[in-house]
Amino acid sequence: MQTLAFTVPPAADGVRLDVFLRRQGVSMGLVRAVKQAGGFWLGDVPVHTNARLRAGQTVTFALPPEHSGVAPQPVPFAVLYRDEHAAVLDKPAGLAVHPTRDYPDRTLANGWLWQLQREGKSGVFRPVNRLDKNTSGLVLVALNAFAAPLLAKTAQKRYLAVAEGTMPLGPGTVDAPIARRGDSIIGRCVAPDGKPSRTDYTVLAAAGGHSLVLCTPRTGRTHQIRVHFAHIGHPLAGDDLYGGHRERIGRHALHCAQLTFTPPLPPGGAPVTVRSPLPADMAALCRACGLPDPQTAFGPYSGTP
Repeated sequence: MQTLAFTVPPAADGVRLDVFLRRQGVSMGLVRAVKQAGGFWLGDVPVHTNARLRAGQTVTFALPPEHSGVAPQPVPFAVLYRDEHAAVLDKPAGLAVHPTRDYPDRTLANGWLWQLQREGKSGVFRPVNRLDKNTSGLVLVALNAFAAPLLAKTAQKRYLAVAEGTMPLGPGTVDAPIARRGDSIIGRCVAPDGKPSRTDYTVLAAAGGHSLVLCTPRTGRTHQIRVHFAHIGHPLAGDDLYGGHRERIGRHALHCAQLTFTPPLPPGGAPVTVRSPLPADMAALCRACGLPDPQTAFGPYSGTP
């Protein structure tokens, strides 16, 4: 069972415990769950959340145990980062993030719970970001209910994409609302009545009728990058849902290559950046088109998103 501890600073002297906890990022839902489980403690003394704190005291509480209804299964993926509160998983293309009606098992969620089981642990799969089944790359996972909302506030993603057509080098933006496409459950489109959506991008290189693009979504709409690039006449290679072609790659050429986030503890800690190289199919596409391997010029997307 994981225990959290917070030392009361001079600025919080006399503050109620519930107010102090909110300032540390502890949600009210978690406060209620802790009350029902083991409660809050000052040293070895249990306290109510209306207690007044004194500078120098240490508030401790155990995170309530969590159990998932998802079955652990061995699924291949890499863990690129892990601490007490967060993990970054490198998801291969073709793997769903969590079970759905169409993909009831053999998902990233099943694989993560298998990993925990091998370590003698239990828990739930709590992804902070989600990727389409055929989008490869980084998925940030919160390891407890305390960390989840704090990680969601700071997580920033950057994608590498190969778009069809020759685009001008340099920066650009697509700011266009996205809505559901007709009666389709899956498809999306740019439409005046859609939700506000913005994607910033930089074209890193163009060759062989294709462009290597670094994308930073500023909103999180379904299929956002894919829809935006189709909208400007440059669908992603392999994305036949939105007008791309599969002659050179069997899925849409989109990879979450960089993820930056701030760990929830200690407060004010330094951001962490995790990167994933292009998978083999996208790297082969780049070579076939004469596009450079972005790993040889990591600078353009290695800084703060």
